Amino acid sequence: MNPRSDTARANPVRRVLFFAALAAVGVVPPAPARPQPKFLGGQPDQTEGARVLAGFRSLGIPGDYWLKFELRVMPRKGDERLLNGEMFGAQGPDGPLTRLLVGDPAGQGGSPPDLWLLKGGIASEAWHWNAGQRGVGPQPVDDRQLLQSVKGTDLTLFDLQMPFLRWTEFVYEGVANVRGRPAHTFLLYPPAGFPSEGPAAVRVFLDTQFAALTQAEWLDAAGKATKTVTVLDLKKTGEQWIVKSIDLRNHATRAKTRFALTAAALGLEWPAETFKPQAIAQPNPPVPADRVERF
Repeated sequence: MNPRSDTARANPVRRVLFFAALAAVGVVPPAPARPQPKFLGGQPDQTEGARVLAGFRSLGIPGDYWLKFELRVMPRKGDERLLNGEMFGAQGPDGPLTRLLVGDPAGQGGSPPDLWLLKGGIASEAWHWNAGQRGVGPQPVDDRQLLQSVKGTDLTLFDLQMPFLRWTEFVYEGVANVRGRPAHTFLLYPPAGFPSEGPAAVRVFLDTQFAALTQAEWLDAAGKATKTVTVLDLKKTGEQWIVKSIDLRNHATRAKTRFALTAAALGLEWPAETFKPQAIAQPNPPVPADRVERF
């Protein structure tokens, strides 16, 4: 008997057993590529960094509030355009609650305004409704839709919710100089299942004095910034510092959108229905005129 023929007959059996074993234990896919940290001034104290980030996560505008703003869309080519918006905010039991409305300036026509409800925190949720959709109720917004443009601007719901600040995997890179001010720098990685359309990581800069976000960069797997969000200035209203203007720059299109606050009212109290999806089509609650500060 030819031993080679026996081996040849046995090989298919070995191959079947080999692939069966692989199926039994599972094949671990390669880890996704992601940017590596860039430490500033040696190896920073990660325990101290975690303390700083935890402290920032606990901050926010106390009480209920209302913000009015403009979105100035500045494409690399073509005409600029302006959108108006309002935010009704509150602190919910699990995170911030936001009722957001964005539309064309009054009297200039255009498309009907869009309204979103955003629930922040660990179990974040969002819903969308367009005023022109008669008979259509609020629609849930998934993670991919959070990354999409708000009415053709460079603003996304992801920018507003900032879920990356609560991503559990991060590295403290140290203290950097951002626009002439020292800022704690963190590189945060998205959780498993995060859409591939989103950033591979987000680098954030927190002002060491004001404990405020001064800049954030959406990074690709190679560590290159695909989008930069820069806080231009803050405004003090009473004893509370709030963001007055922000630039959102898309590095792929080289377009920019500027968020500019035009009025605010703090220390308010909204009805609970304001942030319920089933009431999204109801009129916005009235803002007390004597509490409004215009900028």
